[in-house]
Order: sequence, then C-alpha cells, then structure tokens
Amino acid sequence: MEILLSPPLAFLIYISLVLGIVWFGKQLAGPETPDPAKSSLYGSGEEGPSFLAAPGYKPFFLIAFFYAILHLGMLVLGTSSLNLTSGVFLVGLLLALVALILG
Repeated sequence: MEILLSPPLAFLIYISLVLGIVWFGKQLAGPETPDPAKSSLYGSGEEGPSFLAAPGYKPFFLIAFFYAILHLGMLVLGTSSLNLTSGVFLVGLLLALVALILG
C-alpha cells in the first residue's frame, strides 16, 4: 500500500485516470459538425467588431508608466520627511505625470 503513495506512481495513476475520463467524455459528445456559426465572433447577440480596438501595446505602456511613476513617487514621498527636497520632488513628479499624459 505504501508504493501507491510514491509520487511517480501516483502521477501515472492520475494521468491514466484523466485520459480515461477524457476518452469517455469524447464518446458521449457525439460527432463533430463544422458550422460557420460556431467559428464566428459572438458577444451578447451582437456582431463582432471588424476593426482593431487598440492596435499595439502603446496604450498599455502609457498606463503602466503612469502607474509606475505615480506609485513609486508616492512611496518615496511617503518615506521622506516634509522638507524642501520633498517639495521639489513632488513638483518634478507632477511635471513628469503631466508630460506623460500629454504625450
């Protein structure tokens, strides 16, 4: 009984059990019939868009940079004391965020 608990044998038993369940499920499913409706885009009863919503990763990187600058800037400000250097850093942080937003 101890041999059944060894990881390699338990893994092989598990894989054979999963393959048996998959085979049984395929037998119950019935034959496949190709249909254009099955391969078309569908979302809540509406036609799928025929244009790209946001080509490329540029919008994502803008949001990621905005979050990174804001998050890390607030961490630096939160751990510093309130003095002139912190004020200059805050102004620089705001200018960097505005420059990032404006492009």
